Amino acid sequence: MSDSTSSSQVAAPPGGRLLAVAKRGAEHLLWGRVAVQRRIEARTRGARPVPTSVPPTGVLTDAATWRRATAEAKRLRLPLHRDLPKNWDALGAVAAVLDLVDDGTRSARIMDAGSARYSPVLPWLRLYGFGAAAGSLIGINLEFGSQVTRDGVVFRYGDVTDTGLPTGHLDAITCMSVIEHGVPLEGFIAESARLLRPGGVLAVSTDYDQDPPDTTGKVIYGSQVHIFSPQEIRDLVAMADRHDLELVGTLDDRALSHTERPVHWGRVDLDYTFILLTFRRR
Repeated sequence: MSDSTSSSQVAAPPGGRLLAVAKRGAEHLLWGRVAVQRRIEARTRGARPVPTSVPPTGVLTDAATWRRATAEAKRLRLPLHRDLPKNWDALGAVAAVLDLVDDGTRSARIMDAGSARYSPVLPWLRLYGFGAAAGSLIGINLEFGSQVTRDGVVFRYGDVTDTGLPTGHLDAITCMSVIEHGVPLEGFIAESARLLRPGGVLAVSTDYDQDPPDTTGKVIYGSQVHIFSPQEIRDLVAMADRHDLELVGTLDDRALSHTERPVHWGRVDLDYTFILLTFRRR
């Protein structure tokens, strides 16, 4: 989770200190597994198959769809996100990077915006061989304090609307379940477009519903819970287009519909779904 607040103070961990300790434990287990698994696979396996079950742009239509994505991630020997539906958008984002950005050398520079050190995108990219060059895989978040490196991946304090990175520095940006938490969309889109080289990719997921439930009075991470509507998604795609970020795929009325609400957020007792949007820099 991230937001746009620019401050020298590190944000308090969401959920309190006990939850922060639990997340830190999960983080160390995850990155320990990644480091060991990479070394074993380097000696015993050939090229890792690429994921194919999740398109670069689309809506999570039902529970069967995230179950298929989770099963594929498991077959690919990718450490699963504990919140199983989140494996769907993570797999789609990683697939988009592999399909649209990678030239076979695994040398792309990739940033996970609003990252968490225990979330799957950067570990999965590391298992696919990205991150061999120092600083080529980075995660930024306002919650991070001192810079931390995990198996070659750099995690540091950073604002997704003002990263301080050079123009055209990145080949790809992922941003998983972040923009619904009070992020100024124009600032985020403009900064992403500035950072990406021509042909670079931005993969964004967010909470979505074709008929969003009422979130009045439901506050998490310091802002009211927000679930994007179809019109808000259309507006976001149009905004991205104005910043030379072209949608990969199409989102007509049928594509924006879903048959189930397969995601349940117990802390706020809401049912909804996810949407994944992938853009290419013109």
